Amino acid sequence: MKKLFGVIAASAVLFAGYVHADSDAQPAASASSSGVVGTPAPGSKFSKIQVGMHSREVTDLIGQPNDQKGYQTGKAFIPFHFGGDNYRMEYHYKGEGTLTFSGGGIGDSSFKLIRINVDPSETGYVH
Repeated sequence: MKKLFGVIAASAVLFAGYVHADSDAQPAASASSSGVVGTPAPGSKFSKIQVGMHSREVTDLIGQPNDQKGYQTGKAFIPFHFGGDNYRMEYHYKGEGTLTFSGGGIGDSSFKLIRINVDPSETGYVH
């Protein structure tokens, strides 16, 4: 019985460490540590926004996207994962590029901007 209790206690400690380490993880940015790929042109829509803004702030500043798509991340399928970044939204702006928002934690209905991808050749539509 003591062996069983020891195995259960050790498993709980290891599992708790795994969950804690995962909850501190930040969404991965692409090539740039700031989350901005490319340089927005002065006076462009993307020059008015910055990483960390909420999706509503962005659309109030630069308008609605031409198209958008949403998808679940792998974190949505991790048992006992109560952190964020379970869902992502991509906004496509013609001639500007794409914006990626992260959200979807328990009780969290807002999306934060995590990546700005400047691409003047963006068609504005999800392919």
